Amino acid sequence: MLVTVCIAGAIAFIAVYREIRRALCQAFGRKLMQRVAQRKADIYEKVGVVPKIARTVGFFHPYCNAGGGGERVLWTAVKSVQTDFPNVISLIYTGDAVSSEEALGRVKTTFEIELDASKVIFVPLKLRFLVSPSVWPRFTLLGQSLGSMVLGLEAICRFAPDIFIDTMGYAFTFVVVKEFLNIPVGAYVHYPTISSDMLKSLKKVSLVGKVKGAYWKWFAKIYSQAGRHANFVMTNSSWTQNHIASLWGKDINLSVVFPPCNTSELEKVDIFHPREPNLLYLAQYRPEKNHEDLLRSFALYVQQHPESPAKLLLVGSVRNETDIKLVESLKGLAQDLKVFEKIEFIVDAPWPKVVEYLGTCSVGVNYMWNEHFGIGVVEYMAAGLIPVVNNSGGPKFDIVIPWIGKPTGFHASTVAEYAEAYHKALTLSPQEQQEMRVNARSACARFGEHVFMRDFGDVFAKLLREVYAKD
Repeated sequence: MLVTVCIAGAIAFIAVYREIRRALCQAFGRKLMQRVAQRKADIYEKVGVVPKIARTVGFFHPYCNAGGGGERVLWTAVKSVQTDFPNVISLIYTGDAVSSEEALGRVKTTFEIELDASKVIFVPLKLRFLVSPSVWPRFTLLGQSLGSMVLGLEAICRFAPDIFIDTMGYAFTFVVVKEFLNIPVGAYVHYPTISSDMLKSLKKVSLVGKVKGAYWKWFAKIYSQAGRHANFVMTNSSWTQNHIASLWGKDINLSVVFPPCNTSELEKVDIFHPREPNLLYLAQYRPEKNHEDLLRSFALYVQQHPESPAKLLLVGSVRNETDIKLVESLKGLAQDLKVFEKIEFIVDAPWPKVVEYLGTCSVGVNYMWNEHFGIGVVEYMAAGLIPVVNNSGGPKFDIVIPWIGKPTGFHASTVAEYAEAYHKALTLSPQEQQEMRVNARSACARFGEHVFMRDFGDVFAKLLREVYAKD
């Protein structure tokens, strides 16, 4: 009898505690909304939107000035909102210490995206260091996730939005936003924080391996619970969708929205003119892009075919001192591999220069394992390069696939396979080259910027309807 009473008491305490916690959080959330109400009204009046239907959407993107594929998604999403929902103001939650003029200027030069600056408000985040992996040398996944919750709380405290959309993969922010504001939450997922591939790859023979395996399984469980707080979830590829569905559940509102690729401009590139026999790798200078093995595969190709005039062009952006050091280490590796004279290292090239490289090189390379999508690969194909991509992730399942029954490129996994693929791509007959270039470009119609804006706009309209339904 006593045990039963104790159990019942414990359950009652937990239930009451949850209700008290929820009531306190919602009260604090109402205060946040009240505090920002006048600020919103002033903005609406200044911009000239219709106050009755005007709303704010907060894009959570702490590294909005990085200049990569994720940032193209962010800014094209903002463009979609400005185009189809003119009474919505976009808030950008970011830790980048840049002015709005500087940030939007870089958006224009890097992505050729021009935005109405009056409808974009940058909300500075002082606690971004909490999501940096360097702050969490141990239990990095958990540390960054907890840090993102604090950062998410800072974001809504600085400016509480009407809709919250995470575009960087910080699923744990959903819990905070829902708990305090209870507003519609959207997510654009580039890559799951943890995946079934990670769980399968872990060797659990040793005690450390077993402990790590248990930790990853537990983290996957709480990651799933956090993700389910989102009202609508967009993924950038079928590979990502399958992993998110397996983790967050197949009953969530989940759809594939391919990331925007600037194919319209690249399709103007003449694919029939002669090209230089060069390889191009468009990728940010980050460890996961696997530049080291790329250099080794190119060195092997040069060793096997010393008569080849091919050069390798590395084109990418850097975010910080760590990325700059990576570029220097790659130069050292190229020296060691005796291919430094055949490689060009290009940092932070403006978009017109990137287009120039895309119009003159013959082969486009992707070397990242399980790349969530691969915008660079689409850009290769639209510009007429023959892609050599990793045999995994988005490049394998969504992009470099047969088009009307004909090949659009090559897949590879190992250093040796890549070297062989370079040789095959560079030694195709002129007729085979042209046929593959035409097939590849035709396959890119699925990934245009207008397609992304249409599909993102459809999801955003559902989020907006939920806001209006509550009012």
